[in-house]
Amino acid sequence: MRLHGKRALVTGGSDGIGLAISEAFSREGADVLIVGRDAGKLEAARVKLAASNKGGASAKTLSADLSTNTGIDAVVAHVRRGPPLDIIVNNAGIAFLVPFETVSEEQFQQSFALNVTAVFFLTQRLLPHLVPSGASVINVSSYFADKMIPKRPSSLYSLSKGALNSLTKSLAFELGPRGIRVNAIAPGTVDTAMRRKSIENLPPAAQAELKAYVERSYPLGRIGQTSDLAGIAVYLASDEAAWTSGGIFAIDGGYTAG
Repeated sequence: MRLHGKRALVTGGSDGIGLAISEAFSREGADVLIVGRDAGKLEAARVKLAASNKGGASAKTLSADLSTNTGIDAVVAHVRRGPPLDIIVNNAGIAFLVPFETVSEEQFQQSFALNVTAVFFLTQRLLPHLVPSGASVINVSSYFADKMIPKRPSSLYSLSKGALNSLTKSLAFELGPRGIRVNAIAPGTVDTAMRRKSIENLPPAAQAELKAYVERSYPLGRIGQTSDLAGIAVYLASDEAAWTSGGIFAIDGGYTAG
């Protein structure tokens, strides 16, 4: 198993992309701590990981709101009580796909609190609790940082994910001398509950137009499934990626190739 003996923290790991990554880590032998806000979803995720794990790795959960200092404090305190971490996956995020002129200050603050600030300070505060060399930090970004979809407003979301990409590259430089690798995964359109919820807010005609656009725009002819992100996450977390840092990996069915 490629992650045997490693200890991973996955934020936003109770569903969607985070859960798929958590499952893959568990199958590869990593002890996984999933952080999320919904206690019910966290318990369901823990049961799912326990049922699929055949290598004896542990699966634990922690309910915390990472958009708050209290939530970050809770995660740091929990990690401090155990062995050092090998892997951090900063996956928790929020997407307000609303027109620029209607973005509220509250939406702006919420987006940056979870998509940027939480990543910055959680990673910063967990530095003393990472293994001395060979740790991997994986940030989950989005193709929206670089490429937009017509009639799907993304100014706020794109801004936050662009900031995350810049943070990823700068931390790769700053933390590299400590033996810490920092990379980001930039998924294309993935079928998640968050995406479905954002689409529900669009008028029916816009939903149909978006569906047709996606189907004709993706070279591989489909949007992604959460399982499509698991392989790259396992690679970046493993020792196979020992010389991989500062990368923003587009996993998007070829969408951003053109």
